[in-house]
Amino acid sequence: MHGIAEFFEKGGWFLYVNLFVSVIALAVIVERAIFLFRARANSRGLLEHLRKLVQANNVDRAIRLCSAGSEPLLRVAKAGLVRAHRGEEAISTALEEALVDATPDLKKRISSLWSLANIATLLGLLGTVSGLIRAFAAVAFAAPEQRSALLANGIAEAMNNTAMGLGIAVMCIIGHLILGGESKRMVSELESFTMKLENFLIDHTRTAGIPAPQAPAAR
Repeated sequence: MHGIAEFFEKGGWFLYVNLFVSVIALAVIVERAIFLFRARANSRGLLEHLRKLVQANNVDRAIRLCSAGSEPLLRVAKAGLVRAHRGEEAISTALEEALVDATPDLKKRISSLWSLANIATLLGLLGTVSGLIRAFAAVAFAAPEQRSALLANGIAEAMNNTAMGLGIAVMCIIGHLILGGESKRMVSELESFTMKLENFLIDHTRTAGIPAPQAPAAR
């Protein structure tokens, strides 16, 4: 603890600004990690379960199953099931709209980690420059017996800010890499699930003989 306190004491106020940035970045990483973990679902198992319920004419039960959670897969599936009796066009439109609405939730705030990494790096650079200015000022204006101590403090401030800025940037980049990869995987899985569900519901509609809505007659 003493080492950390000394690190911040010698780092100057730029270090505290970067500390605030690190808190924001860590909050984004933790929040997104929790959301993506909770949003995970067994798309293959869910699709198979819904297939059995729909084939058994238990569409209402399938809708209740999808209403039990707010995961993107369940929201998309519910949108299609609710309109399963309205024909092919209604199913396709509902699933497409639900997919468009659900996809941004899986990507939300992840791209901001790149901006936070750049901000942290630039703040670290500003702190480095500030420390070097102090170090050179010490050599130019301080008394001879104080120059070495002031020079050491200025260099310490510069190096501490550099380390802090780079450390936060590395954390943000690693978080973006992991969360971005997981987000892309889940979006791809959601798109595949939507396509398979759409094909199944349309085939079921045709088999069940549900007529497509007729266009209003022209007057």
